[in-house]
Amino acid sequence: MDQEELYEEIDTSQSLTQKYLGLPLGKFLILVSIVLSLGIYLGILLYGTNSVEILLGLQDYENFLQSEISRLKTENASLQKEYFELKEISAK
Repeated sequence: MDQEELYEEIDTSQSLTQKYLGLPLGKFLILVSIVLSLGIYLGILLYGTNSVEILLGLQDYENFLQSEISRLKTENASLQKEYFELKEISAK
């Protein structure tokens, strides 16, 4: 086989994507748009206004508020006990 035969075997009608990736240009563009769309969607899920980070932050804040409620209830109970003791002393 000489060089002329090799050049004749090369199909020049193929696009670059078909030549190097084995995909027609239309399918390649569809595939790229799907990948970009999924990337954007995952980015919004992770970092958007309804993201996982915000969910975890709100769960931490809820835990903080629950512990604050418990602390305030015990403080309120001790203050009520002190109030009723003082009220009893002043009634005598």
